Amino acid sequence: MRKGRFKKPAAEIAQRYSESVFFDWQLYRFDIAGSIAHAAALARAGIISVDELQKIEIELRAIEKEIESGKFEWHRSLEDVHMNIEAALVKRIGAAGAKLHTARSRNDQVALDLRLYVKAEIAELSAGLRSLQTALLNLSEQHVDVVMPGYTHLQRAQPIFLAHYLLAQIEAFERDAERLRDCNARTDVLPLGSGALAGSTIVLDRELMAQQLGFARVSQNSLDAVGDRDFVCEFLFCLAMIGMHLSRLSEDLITWSTHEFGFVEFSDAFSTGSSLMPQKKNPDMAELTRGKTGRLYGNLLSILTTLKALRSSYNRDMQEDKEALFDSVDTVRAALEVFSAMLPKIEINRERMEAAASDPNLFATDIAEYLVKKGVPFREAHEIVGGLVADCAAKGIPLNQVSLAVLKKHSSSFDADIADVFDVRHSLSQRRAIGAPSPKNVAAQIKRWRAHLRAQT
Repeated sequence: MRKGRFKKPAAEIAQRYSESVFFDWQLYRFDIAGSIAHAAALARAGIISVDELQKIEIELRAIEKEIESGKFEWHRSLEDVHMNIEAALVKRIGAAGAKLHTARSRNDQVALDLRLYVKAEIAELSAGLRSLQTALLNLSEQHVDVVMPGYTHLQRAQPIFLAHYLLAQIEAFERDAERLRDCNARTDVLPLGSGALAGSTIVLDRELMAQQLGFARVSQNSLDAVGDRDFVCEFLFCLAMIGMHLSRLSEDLITWSTHEFGFVEFSDAFSTGSSLMPQKKNPDMAELTRGKTGRLYGNLLSILTTLKALRSSYNRDMQEDKEALFDSVDTVRAALEVFSAMLPKIEINRERMEAAASDPNLFATDIAEYLVKKGVPFREAHEIVGGLVADCAAKGIPLNQVSLAVLKKHSSSFDADIADVFDVRHSLSQRRAIGAPSPKNVAAQIKRWRAHLRAQT
């Protein structure tokens, strides 16, 4: 690149500072695929011969195999993945290889590689989400009738089924899968052929390149195409959201695994001990996932900050997008793999969950709704039950052991059938509205998710 315009070589310290091949080599598959498609377009335009096209494709495939086998020698002096591959190609086939960069810039080349990379990773991570959802669904089916307390503010609120909780996690991860699909639609645009920023006087068949590379659309503005990293930001946001959902799930499981709760126990295979305290069994996989979410947020913020003050088209600052991108992908992929393997081995303590769900105070809302069904306005019923709970707390009497005579002092609408309210399974069976945790609804949702996940594979 420096021949012609520059009289002196770059300073060694400048070369070290600016090279990116030590991380962007990961784009080699996509760089080679883009070069093969570009070569085909050059042949169609009459810039290279069919024979030259064949030589280029054969040697690029050979280089790809060498990289995959670990035999390819990367040179940091050549800066990046693009120049390393091109230099190797030229060394092998001479002039034909030197023609490959005609009507192409590293600006549109790297934009292409990144889009191909993100598209491929969206497919991989979507599969990872499906595996995690399947693990959650299997756990739901295995423990479909286990009752537990639902919490707000980390205070016991109302009884639910454990399966209802697990299905809630599946819903959150489905939104992540939908976001990835939406992101893919905006990533699925071919930038190759945009040149440095203004295309080229050598007109190539961009539709042909898009078809060969599997893109749905071709970019319509060369200036925008080389400077657009919206799809990277959007993808990093999607990954940050996956991390957030994994972190919230981790927090629940960490809390439930404490002796104070005792709802779940992590398997030995996914726990660690203490270097000092022999009795400890720590939920490190969940804690690490909770911690790694901060990195995902940081990676998103780093690229947003990098882009915020850049002028239109390509700037070298954009080199900084790749490490954040690769790190987030690696982080989320590993977390999905760990959770998909960890969840099937988690032990559910049914007795502890159901004992906690039998707390009479969890039925306070049911009592208020009982009064509503007797004709008492809800605000009045809320006040009545609130006073009743306060009296029971002051006297140390469980809510379900208050006599009918005392209940009637709070409201004449109480009758003997109030006893039914404290039956947890009866309570759950009444929660029949769409989305509520009745046994029938839970069973229907498990069936629906099973069919949905099978259709995705």
